[in-house]
Amino acid sequence: MRRSLIGRTWPNVIAVVLFVFFIFPVYWMIATAFKQDNDIISKTPVFIPFNGTLDHFTTAINAPNFWTYVTNSLIATVGAVVLSLVIATLAAFAIARMKFRGRKTFVLVVMVAQMAPWEVMTIAVYMISRDNEMLNSLVPLTFFYMMMVLPFTIWTLRSFIAAVPKELEESAMVDGCTRSQAFVKVIFPLLAPGLMSTSLFGFITAWNEFPLVLILNKEEGKTLPLWLSSFKTAFGNDWGATMAASTMFAIPVLILFVFLQRKAVGGLTDGAVKG
Repeated sequence: MRRSLIGRTWPNVIAVVLFVFFIFPVYWMIATAFKQDNDIISKTPVFIPFNGTLDHFTTAINAPNFWTYVTNSLIATVGAVVLSLVIATLAAFAIARMKFRGRKTFVLVVMVAQMAPWEVMTIAVYMISRDNEMLNSLVPLTFFYMMMVLPFTIWTLRSFIAAVPKELEESAMVDGCTRSQAFVKVIFPLLAPGLMSTSLFGFITAWNEFPLVLILNKEEGKTLPLWLSSFKTAFGNDWGATMAASTMFAIPVLILFVFLQRKAVGGLTDGAVKG
């Protein structure tokens, strides 16, 4: 009995330790955002900000161009996610349902593109944007983010489409639907878990991207990741404002994750084992 109890207990203990290990930096970020300046620079760690303040959030929100950066991040991120879903859905349907020459090669290219580091593309993207006078624009940024998440989106949605029985599509076509109508009315509604999981992945990837926007865009074209590095004073970094800004930066992703968590987790699992 004792061995059985120990066998059930130690995995839970390890899980708790790992949870605390990974969640503590997040807690420290949020706690620091509410601390007084003296508590932040104190040699004695202040784990719970009993005398909390919202001044750091006010400083962050009132920073120059804050709402411009918020708008830029939302436009580039949402635009990239929507474009990738539209293109990936059509590409995934073609891979999963149609037979054509080069199909296996295309699938291989998608896998290689997923594994390739996108940082190697920054010089090419910069030169293309410069030659077409599109520097400091959200257009190349949005398309680059779309390319970053497109391979994963295609691969995941392909698994979902392949898991849908062909008989459902054929039955709809027998009842008078065209192939396009059968896709929209039968297959597309069944892709909801896959669409949600890939949307979450794409949003997080594009929302957190830093190097490319640093290279392509100037002040008015920056996004929130660059804004986080702007809280400096004559005495060094303003850690209170930086932590408050980081907390606000994480809120949209947290809201999206809470909204999509059940469908997204199920979608990632199903997409990994089906097809």
